[in-house]
Amino acid sequence: MNPIVLTSNTGYVVLQTGAAPLPREAGQVLLPLARAAIAGELGVARTAREDTPWLRQQGACFITVTEAGNLRGCIGTLRPHRALAEDVRGNAIAAAFRDPRFKPLTTAELDAISLEISVLSALEALACSGEQDALRQLRPGIDGVVLEYGHHSSTFLPQVWESFKEPADFLAHLKQKAGLPPDLWGPEMKLMRYTVQKWREEQ
Repeated sequence: MNPIVLTSNTGYVVLQTGAAPLPREAGQVLLPLARAAIAGELGVARTAREDTPWLRQQGACFITVTEAGNLRGCIGTLRPHRALAEDVRGNAIAAAFRDPRFKPLTTAELDAISLEISVLSALEALACSGEQDALRQLRPGIDGVVLEYGHHSSTFLPQVWESFKEPADFLAHLKQKAGLPPDLWGPEMKLMRYTVQKWREEQ
């Protein structure tokens, strides 16, 4: 199942890959909120609405920052623990300035970056008898997956299916991201899945 792409003249693109308790136009609030948080850290004034009631509900999101089509930062929250507005602001700042893979964003880059927000559904434990059973249950293009094995953990958003079409490749790389061998499986392996509702700024 491919994401449903909904375009408009608002400057935002909606990409829906799963049910979420937010209106379709939520991106028109969330994206400016994320950008204003990043701009504020750079001392640049940007305004954003914060009067929407659902912003006060607890929510978990990931913020992805790209520049010229290349990843520039991605940080998120898997489980809700604060108001969605706070989660968006906090993760936007973290993705722009604290992703250890990249240097902190500069003021010169502010207008060159594009933001994407993914709001996560609740995590669902995947009950499986083994790796082959897990692979059969995964839904390419729909499921985000959390892997936990001892003190190792990692996650891939549903968007990552664009790079790994086959469930076996997806899971193998998810293990590697967690610092595990790609062929490892054992009774301690735990998988959880989730869906997202996402919005991105048009390039």
